[in-house]
Amino acid sequence: MASVPLPVQNLVLGGDPLSLDRIRAILVRLEDTIIFSLIERAQFAHNPRAYRSGAFQELKDIGFDGSWLDWFLKETESFHSKARRYTSPEEYPFTDPAELPPPILQPFPHPPLLYPNKVNVNASILSFYVQAIVPRITRPATLALAAAKRAQGISGDAEFEDDGNYGSAAFVDLEVLQAISKRVHYGKFVSESKFRDAPGAFIPHIQARNRDALAALITKPEVERKLLQRLRKKASLYALGFSPEGEPLSDDGTRKIDVDGVVELYEHYIIPLTKEVEVDYLLVRLDGLSTEEVEALAAKGKTQ
Repeated sequence: MASVPLPVQNLVLGGDPLSLDRIRAILVRLEDTIIFSLIERAQFAHNPRAYRSGAFQELKDIGFDGSWLDWFLKETESFHSKARRYTSPEEYPFTDPAELPPPILQPFPHPPLLYPNKVNVNASILSFYVQAIVPRITRPATLALAAAKRAQGISGDAEFEDDGNYGSAAFVDLEVLQAISKRVHYGKFVSESKFRDAPGAFIPHIQARNRDALAALITKPEVERKLLQRLRKKASLYALGFSPEGEPLSDDGTRKIDVDGVVELYEHYIIPLTKEVEVDYLLVRLDGLSTEEVEALAAKGKTQ
């Protein structure tokens, strides 16, 4: 009988949650989630109005001055917070946690995996997503909208108005943002795993606040190269359209997403930001420890 693959994202089903193999498997699965979510977002036009604060009178009428996406995030994350989503060590809300309700369920007994920290780069993720990712991946849909409007006699700036799919687009925005956030913040697990494996290698650089040296310890250029190769192959495959008979359509006009855009997102943003999270986490890894505790960790690293 064939063995059943371990549900790697389930922290209670056996295995070491800090195993680099397990972490790597989670990151690979998140690649699929991110690519498919980007494909779904690319079906709608840019809809810039949804990202401008104060653009919806309906939100002003209920006392909310942020953007449509801000409101959508807050409302959805309020529900998720009640379901204790953000008590999980790899989940972080985009909404200020002080504005979210407490969980209804009792705290889940997650094993102590990460050192206490406040590293959270969701503000940077949200800004980059709105300013750079959305305009690029939605370009084909936005241009198609403009062509349809010109056919109706609409020209000029009015060609590029929103397609009105605010709810549908925001729903996918939420999925993309949460997946990217989880992927980036999983860098903390990578850092913790490597620190526990050889604390003595990290401690001097943590104490010296040497970001470059810490980054060098956690960076594997060959792993990154293979990641980008794998990502391009996946995005190229997932972007294909198929005929009714199931045959892949190879012409660019049927591709569902800009493959280069997906690869560049990882190469120039997700990977570098993950490294920042990894280093920021390591820089607080000794906070609150006594000199004796730090020396004991250093000695442990030297004996391994």
